[in-house]
Amino acid sequence: MINSIIFDFGNVFMNLDKNASLEALKNLGLASWDENVDKINQEFEKGKMTEVHFMIEMKKLMPGASIDDIRAAWNAVILDFPLSRLEFLQKLSHKYNLFLLSNTDEIHIAKFEHRVGMTFAREFYQCFEKVYFSSEIGFRKPEKQAFEFILKKHELNPKRTLFIDDQKANTDMAASLGMHVWNIQIDKEDVTDLFSKKEFPF
Repeated sequence: MINSIIFDFGNVFMNLDKNASLEALKNLGLASWDENVDKINQEFEKGKMTEVHFMIEMKKLMPGASIDDIRAAWNAVILDFPLSRLEFLQKLSHKYNLFLLSNTDEIHIAKFEHRVGMTFAREFYQCFEKVYFSSEIGFRKPEKQAFEFILKKHELNPKRTLFIDDQKANTDMAASLGMHVWNIQIDKEDVTDLFSKKEFPF
């Protein structure tokens, strides 16, 4: 029987539009999302780069853009957080040990909290035993260490743990470690559909 659930954040709870950020950055002069930009993003998401350093690196790629313009474009990815998902999570928290594992940088965390308001954000965070952002733990999915970090720290049995994420690379890694996984299809499924998934041993 599953007793613990580890959730992704973006596109599981918070709706995202990744193309919106890319288009906004291109409008500021970014040529393309290449290996260099991807490396900057990953370093920032893993907390290996400060926000100041991140902005310096991004401004090199968009010299005509202001810091505020770059921040706004970077945050264009963040959309809404349906209340129904918070209410579902609150009910779930009374029955299961819940954890959040998200590839998220400090700019996006601040934007999320501002977008939904601190009361909503606080109620969301309180649903979890612990919230883990990649920028705080130094690992990002699908790195094996990100999953092992939570499993070991909270002494979770993988066979009794469910991992939910919209990225197949992430659920594949979790499955390889023995966890139950749900690679949620965001255009067809919602996290609130969880108990309609009969394949999980609840």
